Amino acid sequence: MPSLNDAKKRLRVKADPIKAKILQGFFKTAKGEYGYGDLFLGVTVPEIRKIAVASEGLSLPSIERLLHSKIHEERLLALLILVNAYGLADNSGKHTICKFYISNRRSINNWDLVDLSAPKIVGDYLLGRNKKALHRLAISENLWDRRISIISTYSFIRKNKFSETLKIARILLGDDHDLIHKAVGWMLREVGNRSRSTEELFLKKHYKQMPRTMLRYAIEKFPEKLRIKYLAR
Repeated sequence: MPSLNDAKKRLRVKADPIKAKILQGFFKTAKGEYGYGDLFLGVTVPEIRKIAVASEGLSLPSIERLLHSKIHEERLLALLILVNAYGLADNSGKHTICKFYISNRRSINNWDLVDLSAPKIVGDYLLGRNKKALHRLAISENLWDRRISIISTYSFIRKNKFSETLKIARILLGDDHDLIHKAVGWMLREVGNRSRSTEELFLKKHYKQMPRTMLRYAIEKFPEKLRIKYLAR
């Protein structure tokens, strides 16, 4: 069975101080920024994915310890191990993993951590189940809760189920954070990739209220003339 120490050692073997310095800036870790206090080893996502596969079977208590680390790549590794475990689990196991994820979400505190895990765990688990948990997250004061709420709906979008994405997008229209503007715009764009009419129906009702970044993300794939029309509100 893999151990916590094995997982940490594998990460450190792939550490790159030059990449770490770049990532410290990219993920906004200065005082007052959203990633303040985050530390990086400089390990790429493809390498972390490989280590996650090699760490299959790591216990939940060990995953929890990784997830509470100040080191970004250790938290990402914990989440990718969870994603892999979720994919192999039965219904009971999926319930346990989703509950664990939500209970430990304070450690899921950067956009890549949310984006690489929330749809594959929370979103997948809630397919065919009550979605009230996402609506509670959408009105949270915590930035990452709100991002989890909208990004989790990517799983629904992939199944051509758009209603929850649109409901949560409406809740988040007035959000004041750029990372939520981008996330909502991205999910609306994904809806449009599958059903332009559904996205446009939403936009016609709400585009004048939408923050500029949200709108730009939402209409990125539209024909140029149509984009100009929306932006000339």
